[in-house]
Amino acid sequence: MAAVEAESAPLTLESLPTDPLLLILSFLDYRDLINRRLSQLSSHDPLWRRHCKKYWLISEEEKTQKNQCWKSLFIDTYSDVGRYIDHFAAIKKAWDDLKKYLEPRCPRMVLSLKEGAREEDLDAVEAQIGCKLPDDYRCSYRIHNGQKLVVPGLLGSMALSNHYRSEDLLDVDTAAGGFQQRQGLKYCLPLTFCIHTGLSQYIAVEAAEGRNKNEVFYQCPDQMARNPAAIDMFIIGATFTDWFTSYVNNVVSGGFPIIRDQIFRYIHDPECVATTGDITVSVSTSFLPELSSVHPPHYFFTYRIRIEMSKDALPEKACQLDSRYWRITNAKGDVEEVQGPGVVGEFPIISPGRVYEYTSCTTFSTTSGYMEGYYTFHFLYFKDKIFNVAIPRFHMACPTFRVSIARLVS
Repeated sequence: MAAVEAESAPLTLESLPTDPLLLILSFLDYRDLINRRLSQLSSHDPLWRRHCKKYWLISEEEKTQKNQCWKSLFIDTYSDVGRYIDHFAAIKKAWDDLKKYLEPRCPRMVLSLKEGAREEDLDAVEAQIGCKLPDDYRCSYRIHNGQKLVVPGLLGSMALSNHYRSEDLLDVDTAAGGFQQRQGLKYCLPLTFCIHTGLSQYIAVEAAEGRNKNEVFYQCPDQMARNPAAIDMFIIGATFTDWFTSYVNNVVSGGFPIIRDQIFRYIHDPECVATTGDITVSVSTSFLPELSSVHPPHYFFTYRIRIEMSKDALPEKACQLDSRYWRITNAKGDVEEVQGPGVVGEFPIISPGRVYEYTSCTTFSTTSGYMEGYYTFHFLYFKDKIFNVAIPRFHMACPTFRVSIARLVS
């Protein structure tokens, strides 16, 4: 029986695929496409350059140093940290930016960083604590395994006349030793530690006791509950990446000032500045979780004030601060007025180009509030002539907090 040969349908505009890619593929033999064309394309090294830069942040200089083609660099890096491909670029950029910023300003802090942990080290910690570590946490620790326990710590400092805090970034083994299984902090891994106060920031590696998985927080014991498991939380970040990158952004943008080789966690609002004549006053603030509580409501803030006279001011404008006046308002609208001599026991002299800075503190029974006021000065050369210098209104608010589930169910 003779074979019947089917006639091919005529090629018309209506029969063509509407998608340009499908149009091209309709003329190709798929086995040829897979076996020959894609093989040629995948070997075209410049195509791998974009992926190396996008996912692994590999620079031209690094490529030259390693003397490898882009394709082999991508494959080698993927075989090492490929499981972190969704996190690596953001975490690596944060580390690179932080080190670049700190090296000329806080070299000892950069030298305290440890080499990255190995995959098997992180696997061993997971086996030890019986929980999986978040991938973004693991990714960061592949780059740097925390820091040595030194002062000042990488995660910022705070200093008052009778209180000092400096937080180190814990290495993974030390963190595992502080992993919590007790009620109130179950499945929580410490990220930081302050040797002066014992304060730590924790990450919840599992969802438990009202916490969301991967949430970063400061613990805050409920001082009004009899149950020791009643621990409230000040939430600092939704994930490790959120927590770490936002901190780094504050540092490298100059938002957190560097003072005496330390990162101080003061937040400055660029609009929180007032100029009276030749004198400018600006304010930065910070919330101190270790001196605060939700139950009872007691929220502790510190503020740093900078008073500066323009360098272009005339010499006869030199003056001395005599007194201060504050108007303090909490979130309920309650107002307290405070007047007193000097500031923190001092009566600073301000002259052209000179800067005077000091730190003080306040507390609120509400989660937020604001302060404003003025300083009274007299001129050094005209002592009977006094004038007021405005202090801009500055707001303070505690982080989002979550009440302990032990209190809610009791």
